[in-house]
Amino acid sequence: MSSDKSLYNFPFSHIYVEERAKEHPLTKEILTRYKKSQVIPIRHHKDVFNRPRQSFLLQKGAPSLILARNPGASVFRGAPVCQDFGYDHFYYCSTARNCIFDCEYCFLRGMYGSGNVVIFVDLENTFSEVEALLKEHPVYLCVSYDTDLLALENLTGSVARWIEFTREHEDLTIEIRTKSFRKDIFEKIPPCDRVIFAYTLSPQEIIDRYEKRTSSLSDRLSAASFAMEKGFPVRLCFDPLIYCKNWKDIYSSMFSEAQKYIDFHQLKDVSVGSFRISSEYIRKIRKDFPGSSICQFPYENHGGVMEYPENIKNEMENTVVTLLQTLISKEKIYRIDLEENI
Repeated sequence: MSSDKSLYNFPFSHIYVEERAKEHPLTKEILTRYKKSQVIPIRHHKDVFNRPRQSFLLQKGAPSLILARNPGASVFRGAPVCQDFGYDHFYYCSTARNCIFDCEYCFLRGMYGSGNVVIFVDLENTFSEVEALLKEHPVYLCVSYDTDLLALENLTGSVARWIEFTREHEDLTIEIRTKSFRKDIFEKIPPCDRVIFAYTLSPQEIIDRYEKRTSSLSDRLSAASFAMEKGFPVRLCFDPLIYCKNWKDIYSSMFSEAQKYIDFHQLKDVSVGSFRISSEYIRKIRKDFPGSSICQFPYENHGGVMEYPENIKNEMENTVVTLLQTLISKEKIYRIDLEENI
């Protein structure tokens, strides 16, 4: 089963340490946990992460870890393909790049040429950027965008730090999106009603086929239920919906399984969206992964975003929304509207 607790401490055999990051407390702390890893000093993380002719596929099997300082801004306006949940000031931040999970449809495969994982150890600088924005207006911030922060928590402690930071800034709301099974964080940290844990849910058949190393559907649901029990707001993300021949059956089964764990009326909200990806990213992914059925699908280009044909997209999303309306009020159902966002 994919819910392997060894993912709490991913076995990085090689750790590259940027000159500017070597004296940072988090760098030193991480290195004490990886005494058997080969530590390689580097001038700049891009010398390793951005070097040409890398194999994302090979590196993903046994990624290296790169510790660095963020060279510039780390907070950005939210992308049109992402759901803003009605917030006027929607941002995301990048405090790590790449993920220890390995989802076949992930946009990171098209964004980066490397399968290695970068952690920017200077989270305090991101906090300063957010504080500057908060002087202008309230902020809704997705903090787990280019990685799964909860899956990296043993390594970075970032989730705990983000929760504490959010608690201290009343105009800040954050979303921590995850496919992780871990629950221990909810016993260690007091809840905050502006820290939303968002669980991406897929049928187990989709997880087995396309979401390598991620936790099982039942483990994600169990973790989400535990977070709710401990007082954290929880969002369920039925996004991306993945088309396959028996999609109606497996998504119906997924909802039956979800109801065993989740009181939908107690959820903060849910999101629904079919698979979509930048046309630029899909070109790279198709070149690197020619055998991927999910990436070679004949998507349609809508304003630079590749989506399922309209009939497939609408049928899938409408079916899921109809199922959800029997479980939760329609005001809590958010569906991505790319035409509105682009």
